Amino acid sequence: MKDPSGTINFEIGQPSADLLPVDLIRLAADNYLSTAESIELNYGDKQGDPRFRETLAVFLGRAYGEKVTAQSLFVTAGNSQALDFVCTQFTRPGDTIFIEEPTYYLVFQILADHGLNVVGIPVDESGINIDRLETELAKRRPALLYTIPSFHNPSGFTMSAERRKQLVALSQQHGFLIVADEVYHLLSYYGDPPCTLGSFAESGTILSLGSFSKILAPGLRLGWIQGSAGLVERLVDSGVINSGGSFNHLTSNIVRRAIEMGLQERHLERLRDTYHRRVEIMDAALHRHLEDCVSWRRPDGGYYFWLELAESIDATVLRGRAVKRRVSFQPGENFSSCGGLRNYARLSFAYHDDAAIREGVARLGALLQA
Repeated sequence: MKDPSGTINFEIGQPSADLLPVDLIRLAADNYLSTAESIELNYGDKQGDPRFRETLAVFLGRAYGEKVTAQSLFVTAGNSQALDFVCTQFTRPGDTIFIEEPTYYLVFQILADHGLNVVGIPVDESGINIDRLETELAKRRPALLYTIPSFHNPSGFTMSAERRKQLVALSQQHGFLIVADEVYHLLSYYGDPPCTLGSFAESGTILSLGSFSKILAPGLRLGWIQGSAGLVERLVDSGVINSGGSFNHLTSNIVRRAIEMGLQERHLERLRDTYHRRVEIMDAALHRHLEDCVSWRRPDGGYYFWLELAESIDATVLRGRAVKRRVSFQPGENFSSCGGLRNYARLSFAYHDDAAIREGVARLGALLQA
């Protein structure tokens, strides 16, 4: 959808309209409904339809390159709902939780809804800072730690294999839950990231969140949580599940057919090819128009470029000026738990086509040069 003002909005972390596969979903839905029985419109299994979980486990095992079992999967209505549900089941108002600094900006409202106290742990190009985490753990025990380990939002960084192991070890030592938002893990463009944190699920301290929002379509509102038997049992044994059954029974079976028909895998390849090209285009445009005044690291996957501006520049103020030039971005302070990161900006390459990316970066370059 184009902005009627002509603004190129790099704030939007969504796929562009041409990547939303209506025909694919129609084909999968027709295939499923043509043989569905009336029982298919009932509440559904509380953990999620067993056929879907079996199919999803095979798909994830092949895509991740690691073993995934149907028993370890719990069906959700997407990552935001999953995180909210995890907070309901595993925290109480007043609990402390750790997050990364920076982190996904819309998570702050979800956490505030649950009355949680937030402590930010800085990240670098190898992921969460383990030394700082250990310092904070010496002061307090969090109920959980929320992390985006692969192609981090907003920084694009990927946590190293070594830090993943260290993080899991600390969770076991100090008794806190790791909630790993792994929604971007399959969107890799320059080689695969380390094994998912979900691969450590049997440690009993990991809940790995995944979603079809980034690999198929956000409107499906379908995702999953991967965890140990004990943690999955706690998710299933909740009032809302006992009352309403599966969070997304019908859609999960449509997507099951999309996977079985090979449609999901082909669409994922299309996304990777398209986003890889857009990364290259945005990176080249940044080099052409902003190389002298901005620093960044090309992301290896996900949706985002994370720009570091001169310390004297407030990205929130800059955004106001940028909008007048019909271009926009997310200021860094939106991703901070303490009002920091004011000279950073996040740009998404997922929502716009090649020409719009080039033009939008050129407009930003003209603004900063001015």
